Amino acid sequence: MKLVLSAEGYSPRVLQTLVRQGGKAASFADACDDLAELSHVQISAKHLERLVERVGGEWAAARDADVAAFEAGRLERDYPQPPPPDVVGAVMLDGGRVQTRAAERGPGVHEPGWKETKVACCLTLNVPAASESDPQPEPPAKFLDPPRVVKLVQQVKARSAIAGVVAGGGGSAGRNQKKDTDKKGKDEKATPGATRRERDKAGKGKRAKRLVRTAVATMADAAAFGWQVGAEVHRRGLDRAARKACVCDGQRYNWSIYDLHLAGAGFVGILDFLHLLVYLYAAAQAWMGRGSVRAWECYERWLRAAWAGRTADLLTDLGEASAKLGPPPKGADKDEQDPRRVVADALTYVSNNQERMDYPRYRKLGLPISSAPVESLIKQFNRRVKGSEKFWLKGGAEAVLQVRAAYLSEDGRADRYWSRPRPHRRAAGHGPLPQRQRQLA
Repeated sequence: MKLVLSAEGYSPRVLQTLVRQGGKAASFADACDDLAELSHVQISAKHLERLVERVGGEWAAARDADVAAFEAGRLERDYPQPPPPDVVGAVMLDGGRVQTRAAERGPGVHEPGWKETKVACCLTLNVPAASESDPQPEPPAKFLDPPRVVKLVQQVKARSAIAGVVAGGGGSAGRNQKKDTDKKGKDEKATPGATRRERDKAGKGKRAKRLVRTAVATMADAAAFGWQVGAEVHRRGLDRAARKACVCDGQRYNWSIYDLHLAGAGFVGILDFLHLLVYLYAAAQAWMGRGSVRAWECYERWLRAAWAGRTADLLTDLGEASAKLGPPPKGADKDEQDPRRVVADALTYVSNNQERMDYPRYRKLGLPISSAPVESLIKQFNRRVKGSEKFWLKGGAEAVLQVRAAYLSEDGRADRYWSRPRPHRRAAGHGPLPQRQRQLA
């Protein structure tokens, strides 16, 4: 049997193993340790880095070729038929963070800075048929339980760095509210009808089931990212689904991409409910006093209004609170945690996104109202590229993102890329390849 080696001197199977692990482990050094222990392949971290950047760069070029074909109207679809009626298409957009450094400046880190990674999660979901009535008119129990809400707010704040969001609620008022919640739960069990927990449990059987997830990730600007998302949606045929949604937080560039690439295809724009919850909770704490019972009661009133789609009532309440507090400080006196600023930010957030907050309608259609899947994806990307001691050149970060995205996608994208002929290039690195103790069969 003839052994075929790549330009880098590895068999295809070994090269694929090296690249996959280099794009998955927390660092190239960790990947090398894993490869030596599990696959008995010895390789230096620097050499592995060159391999991953080379292959990731090739995959970025393949992606760009698909985008160019899409812009020219020549990109072929992967599926000849549209998704069946019980399948919902969903696109969720968000961003992560990565540290970069200047190129060609010699050893060390020069001009470090944080840059945004843009990520799209493209999903197909198996969802029951649309309903004439709201399948979940009451908010989930986790949104009405103080300790769980505090934890949720802290998690979303940490991921999104929302200005002015303060978790709060962890003091005596939170504990008192927890007691009230427990007592209410006991009362509900003593009365006819299902408890909130029982309602949540009953709703689990009706929740959407994920079918296929694919990922798009880049260091490029919003305009280029938008075309990448448009190409992925077209390739998978998500634009031909009978029911489809785009779920994002309130960042302006998300909705610019939606307007340009998704709205015309019939995607329903939906404001992520979790980010809205964080703004409402922060505003209630700022308005009524952090950690107080009144603050919790205010939050619950606003949350229920948002869940029920009563956006006009929510805007009225936030407007009155903002007017009584007065305008937020500007210039040198600007404080992101000033109560006036926090309430004003919540009012602006709701006002700017009110057309994307008809949650009862979305639930009737079986559409998702949370962008949690894309936030989960970003965690997986961040584990690879984000870190206090990781400083990337822009091209290196882009290449690693392409490798990670291919293996996080569930449509065999990595296998398709590997099956394509690779360009003939010299071996990676400036010197001879290191000796491998053993290669995979």
